Amino acid sequence: SEDLVPSLEAGVAPDREEEEASKKKKKPKGLANMFSVFTKGKKKKGQLGSAEPEGEPESRPGLDGPLPTVEELKAALERGRLEAARPLLALERELQAAAAGGAGEEELVRRQSKVEALYALLRDQVLGVLRRPLEAAPERLGQALAVVAEQEREDRRAAAAAAAPGTSALAATRPRRWLQLWRRCVAEAAEERMGRRPAAGAEGRSEAENVFLHMGRTMKEDLEAVVERLKPLFPAEFGVVATYAQSYHEHFAAHLAAMAQFELCERDTYMLLVWVQNLYPNDVINSPKLVGELQGVGLGSLLPPKQIRLLEATFLSNEAANVKELMARALELESQRWAQDVAPQRLDGHCHSELAIDIIQIISQAQAKAESITPDLGTQIKQVLLAELAALLRSYQRTFDEFLERCKKLRNYRANVMANINNCLSFRTSMEQKWQVPQDPLSLLLGPLSELKHRGFDILLQNLLTDLKPLFKKFTQTCWATPTETLEKIIATVGGRLPEFLELQDCFREELMEVIHLHLVKEYIICLSKRCLVLKTAEQQQHLARHILANADVIQHFCTQNGSPATWLHPALPTLAEIIRLQDPSAIKIEVATYATCYPDFSKGHLSAILAIKGNLSTSEVRSIRSILDVNTGVQEPSRSLFSLIKVG
Repeated sequence: SEDLVPSLEAGVAPDREEEEASKKKKKPKGLANMFSVFTKGKKKKGQLGSAEPEGEPESRPGLDGPLPTVEELKAALERGRLEAARPLLALERELQAAAAGGAGEEELVRRQSKVEALYALLRDQVLGVLRRPLEAAPERLGQALAVVAEQEREDRRAAAAAAAPGTSALAATRPRRWLQLWRRCVAEAAEERMGRRPAAGAEGRSEAENVFLHMGRTMKEDLEAVVERLKPLFPAEFGVVATYAQSYHEHFAAHLAAMAQFELCERDTYMLLVWVQNLYPNDVINSPKLVGELQGVGLGSLLPPKQIRLLEATFLSNEAANVKELMARALELESQRWAQDVAPQRLDGHCHSELAIDIIQIISQAQAKAESITPDLGTQIKQVLLAELAALLRSYQRTFDEFLERCKKLRNYRANVMANINNCLSFRTSMEQKWQVPQDPLSLLLGPLSELKHRGFDILLQNLLTDLKPLFKKFTQTCWATPTETLEKIIATVGGRLPEFLELQDCFREELMEVIHLHLVKEYIICLSKRCLVLKTAEQQQHLARHILANADVIQHFCTQNGSPATWLHPALPTLAEIIRLQDPSAIKIEVATYATCYPDFSKGHLSAILAIKGNLSTSEVRSIRSILDVNTGVQEPSRSLFSLIKVG
């Protein structure tokens, strides 16, 4: 919404033409006397207080000399002379005295009707001034306020007198409740001001949004004018700021309540909430010029809590549906580009897709929208959005799997696979940093992305692994006669394929290198476990162990140099070489026990396959060495798999 910048309307000087014209007319003698008594006991300019002592009043308050006639008072009031209020009050009291003195009923009725007619004239004049207080001269406004205050005091005096025993022939005309009439005028003025048709708003803003903006701005500007220009002039008992604030608030609340009864569109539901929960309390009620004045007024919310909760539930449901639809559309457009063999963008030398950015933007906008209502609603919607994101990521994984199966022959197939793997980084970074999702829920949330990444790796490595398969067979085909030459060919083949992965993000290229590292170690162990090599002498076993150590060093150096972070694989081959080299069964058992702590998935079957190479071990020695693994049966499942990937007979 636009800032509600106050712009007070300039006050309009009162029209005095009629009064000036009346001064030129010749005044009756009685009227002249009347004006002379008006000035007696009059407060000095600027003194607008009305808290005079409420003791027993005089029958003719503040007046000396004869009272003006009814006709003279009528003429004065018709010309707007509010000074006539005191003589009129004195006339009313004389009437009450006459009633108490036993005057005739017919005479009392006639005189009372004239007094009430004069009061009607006075009331209209006073309320006319108070209806538009900013347009009245301060002196005239002060007169009108003094009249109301005096009438309120007279209401209280009359109430006390009525409580005393006795009856009166006069019709009851008190309390007149002019303060209440003024409050009603304020309510009418608030309704008129707030109900005006707003000026044409900015393009794209709905009619309801224009109405709300008009009401909010009007209330803020009008109340600021009340605080700055009326509060210094009004007696404290009027509670002028509170009266205006309550009237404007009630009109605003009534408009919202009427609107909330209907089935609202999504836009209006949001607008209603943002006004009720944010803009009204923060930009209007707690604006710098009003916050101190309205703290004790207790205006409350524009809508009851139950209705707000219903609107918030509707808002959350609407946003969830919108986010779901927008994310599904973004995924559909992205998958169409894959199927149409559109090459992905390149960003900093990496294959790039906008899908993750689009998805994160969609949920971030929904989050910001909820937070613009209240922080609490922002917290509530976060869980809703994360649930929708989790569903989207599962759909993303399925869609990617379909692409992998159906579009293998497309020219940009591998490039789009890398672009989608790189997407995982944007998702993960956003969830960790912007959304601050804890690690465990994050792992569950991003599970589909992990699957997508591994499926992508499988596709990217397919050709390499196919090339390596016959090379690893040479270890067993040559009975490990030339292990160094065979490994050199394997390393050269891997090195030749690595440039294919340069368009992956660095972190994923490292992960892919770890997969390659794992594959090399795993396949090497598989070759050792084929049971096609049986060495009966210690020298033969030590010779093979030296070859394994040399090969392990080459694999480790090559993979580490190319970014593999898999330090956990470093002991895998050297320890097996040590088991093959050792001749003392007890020493072998110690080595096996240590190995099992590094690789909990190292089983008796795997151990038997390695021990089969050592043809000089007896059956009982093999059984004894195998038994050491029974001690480790309680070890937890490994966080990384190596031997569980290796099948042994």
